[in-house]
Amino acid sequence: MTTLASHLPAANTQRSPAQASSHWLKRYYAGRALASVLWIALALTIGKAQPVAGAILFVAYPLWDCIANYADARRTGGLRANPTQFLNAVVSALVTIAVGVALTRDVYAATAVIGVWAGLSGTLQLATGARRWREASAQWPQILSGAQSCFAATHFVGNALHRTPGTTVASIWPYVAFGALYFALSAGVLALKQR
Repeated sequence: MTTLASHLPAANTQRSPAQASSHWLKRYYAGRALASVLWIALALTIGKAQPVAGAILFVAYPLWDCIANYADARRTGGLRANPTQFLNAVVSALVTIAVGVALTRDVYAATAVIGVWAGLSGTLQLATGARRWREASAQWPQILSGAQSCFAATHFVGNALHRTPGTTVASIWPYVAFGALYFALSAGVLALKQR
């Protein structure tokens, strides 16, 4: 027995590649914003009070960036098609190791490494946003975030060189907060466009 529904064409529930990419980016940016907020909360509480927890958070930040950039590259065309994210993942992996080594010396050395990394990863984030400008919307916050990271780099390195008193893992929270804001803006813009 046939029904009316059997004669109707099947609904196209599959997303186009552009829609799938936009959907992934929305979740990716939102996830990065939430992870940054969580990191700030931990840094300003246990990270500030307990040196071991602070050291773990110092190492965890570039490690998370490495994992996130790698996942982004894989989900949006592969590593070869996304050289800036792949390079950012490699740089962040090396910086994770470098921060761990620097912490055996002191917090100022670790802050200097984070500063250099902020400049490098910011440049690569800016390049990724510029490359994605035509194929994906909501890239202007990523470009701004990348540019601001380059400016933050000089601040961190300056603090490390001048051995600014009170420098801890919590000292980089404003940098992380601005990153969270830009990721949240990108996720919000994409959510509005998808509606």
